[in-house]
Amino acid sequence: MYNKKFIQLIGFSFFAILYACKQGDPPVIVVPEIKGDFAFAGYQWKYKNAATPVGPGPNRFSGTNDFAWVDALGKLHLKIAKKNNQWTCSEIISTKVFGYGTYIFTCDNDVTVFDKNTVFGFFSWDSYSFQTQANSEIDVEFSRWGNANDSNLITYSAQPVIFSNPIPYTERTFKPIVETKYLKKPMTYMFRWTPDSVKWESYEGENYPGTNKVSEWTFTKNNISRQKIEGSNVSNPIVIPAPSDSTNVRFNLWLLNGAAPSNNQEHEVIISSFNYSPL
Repeated sequence: MYNKKFIQLIGFSFFAILYACKQGDPPVIVVPEIKGDFAFAGYQWKYKNAATPVGPGPNRFSGTNDFAWVDALGKLHLKIAKKNNQWTCSEIISTKVFGYGTYIFTCDNDVTVFDKNTVFGFFSWDSYSFQTQANSEIDVEFSRWGNANDSNLITYSAQPVIFSNPIPYTERTFKPIVETKYLKKPMTYMFRWTPDSVKWESYEGENYPGTNKVSEWTFTKNNISRQKIEGSNVSNPIVIPAPSDSTNVRFNLWLLNGAAPSNNQEHEVIISSFNYSPL
């Protein structure tokens, strides 16, 4: 016959094993951000590198820090210049996957000095969601789009707007009227991307939300669905493109139709900050 102490020992061991085997909360899985070519604003980024012309433009893109770099103050610089006697552009691509949420960045320099062929862009992009989401693209762009007299330099877009289709979908893009005095100084830009709408806002200065909102626009799911057309490829009809599981964000500085700057000058843009808050 087992004595009392032995029975107590067996009971204690049983409950100890039972407690140890009890399933706890699942561990938090943290997916590390993929290492890029450099860091900016707390994120990793890769250079776009193309020795022969590719989109947008088409243009050549330099995959080196001569054309995209972060200075001692933590500000991002993008450049258009000649490389091997050919006009070359810059684009950086996040290694992090992004989705619905609020995107904010500050541009430090005077965009009114841009040549008519220069385009500075910030946008979401997914190389694998063409068919279902028209590449998941939402844009903030700065350009005269080839018209030297165009003073409305900001363009907000929910793609698709125009690709191979002969007529732009004008309801999907908006060029706010912003006084030149604001565009000559630092400004902060935001878009909030949700399943039901995309809202853009622009503020004077380097803060969001700033005290002086100089423009805004909202695109909602009440608009007509559209297809993206690229050659013989046609996407599904969409209203608001959705992010996919490989959607990144990008900054670029490029030349419209690959044409040289009409003033034959190098161009540079400075982005002092970038922030993202998921929905």
